[in-house]
Amino acid sequence: MAKKSSIERNLKRQKLAEKYAEKRAQLKKVISNPNASDEEFYTATRAMAKLPRNSSIVRVRNRCAVSGRARAYIRKFGISRLTFRELALDGKIPGVTKASW
Repeated sequence: MAKKSSIERNLKRQKLAEKYAEKRAQLKKVISNPNASDEEFYTATRAMAKLPRNSSIVRVRNRCAVSGRARAYIRKFGISRLTFRELALDGKIPGVTKASW
């Protein structure tokens, strides 16, 4: 089980990323536009730098929905490999069976 603080920190990052997603997209559009003037470019760059670092989607970590484990995350199911194995062996994931049976 992951530390409660790690899980909460990640949830905070997810909320910030959602909150600032539209604003970040607009600023990135201006920054990546080759036809933008130098003044627009620098203004957008400064505005982007003033946004909270944790509002970037890159800082959000995929974590297991059950245990909070950050490593060995299976995107399709949203859980870690360890949790996946436990649930699959118990028959709680529909359509998943052990290959050697």
